[in-house]
Amino acid sequence: MKYVPHDYQDYAAKQILDKPACGLFLDMGMGKTVVTLTAINELLDGAVKVLIIAPLRVAEDTWSKECEKWDHLKHLRITKVLGSEKKRLAALEAKTDIYVINRENVAWLVKYYEPNQWPFSIVVIDELSSFKSASALRFRALRKVRPLIKRIVGLTGTPAPNGLIDLWPQMCLLDRGERLGKTLGGYQERYFEPDVMDRNTGVVYKYKPKPNAERAIYNCIADICMSMKAQDYLLMPPRIDNFVRVEMSSKEKALYKQLERDMILPLAEGNIDAANAAVLSNKLLQMANGAVYGENGVVQPIHRRKLNALETLWEGANGKPILVFYAYKHDKERIYKLFKKDKPRELNTSQDITDWNAGKIPVALAHPASAGHGLNLQAGGHIIIWFGIPWSLELYQQANGRLYRQGQNETVIIHHIVTTGTIDEEVISALDRKDTGQAALLRAVKARLAK
Repeated sequence: MKYVPHDYQDYAAKQILDKPACGLFLDMGMGKTVVTLTAINELLDGAVKVLIIAPLRVAEDTWSKECEKWDHLKHLRITKVLGSEKKRLAALEAKTDIYVINRENVAWLVKYYEPNQWPFSIVVIDELSSFKSASALRFRALRKVRPLIKRIVGLTGTPAPNGLIDLWPQMCLLDRGERLGKTLGGYQERYFEPDVMDRNTGVVYKYKPKPNAERAIYNCIADICMSMKAQDYLLMPPRIDNFVRVEMSSKEKALYKQLERDMILPLAEGNIDAANAAVLSNKLLQMANGAVYGENGVVQPIHRRKLNALETLWEGANGKPILVFYAYKHDKERIYKLFKKDKPRELNTSQDITDWNAGKIPVALAHPASAGHGLNLQAGGHIIIWFGIPWSLELYQQANGRLYRQGQNETVIIHHIVTTGTIDEEVISALDRKDTGQAALLRAVKARLAK
């Protein structure tokens, strides 16, 4: 396919070419991958070694397929540093243009090379937001070799899904602390104040920006970061968000309320217990979905309300493919059983993704944590069904962006199956307020306990 870039794509590629450190905060579907490869193609010469760090599924599939898709990139050779250590070591010896590795192996890669022997002069971090934790091993490892990287590009559509506090580690990798400070503590002290905290321990669960801090932060990073929203530059497909509410029976509600109140639910097959508020939230979400893990990991069925709603939505799709996002393993197993005759398939491999986009999978399953970033699935369908809804705004937005993106030719319908009177409703409200994460989870549980 001939590449005819939008004006914003030309501008974004120029940002990469002109700036040794560059953050492209482009919305989902705006072509971050082809923009980056186009710039890399111009930067390549015999002495340049390029490394792309990406989520596993994206490393396996997206970057190589983008090269195959566009005429001006077909000559690029991509080697995937994936799989067993033996396979990864062999891949590092290959003569190639671009190496792609999954983010889980970044620490291994840094450790593999002797100090000051880091060979990659250009590094691209696909989904920069996955480096938002300053304590994560992947962040600490990459920060160690950052002085040896001549050009670095950070790509994401959601740089601060849980608030501006997430920006510091990402910017630190881009500019080595030049703009937002050398330490996370200094960044917090300069721009934030405690919002939600434990008065007894002093532990801060959530920070809030000081007055005018947001504008100050943006001004600090504006010279190396480019942010664009898809709706400002692209003709996005229509989108319909539908909320399908299901009601538990009085007996099922009583079980739910007992666990919510007592944090333990005795059942014949084994007890369901929750040691703290976070565990309780997890158990309540499972019960809202219709089953819950009990003692020794035994699955305890509670109801079929969501399964019945899912079946109705499938029938209403009139044979059009559906993409179902599940939350727990027992969700997946029950959904598989429900659609057994329709041969459902989880989107695990590159072939699965190819088959989905070819219209060969009528019922596709995915967990938002594994299919939430970078996968182009818009050719295979336009109907999403959330069987289990996550607390994470980032995962929620990214997962929806697999179908709701440029190139989608149909109205995207996003169904949310919500069990009334349960913590499902708190999650929906939190996503709507964009108030997610651990602090919101704890507040939601406490609110329900107080009822």
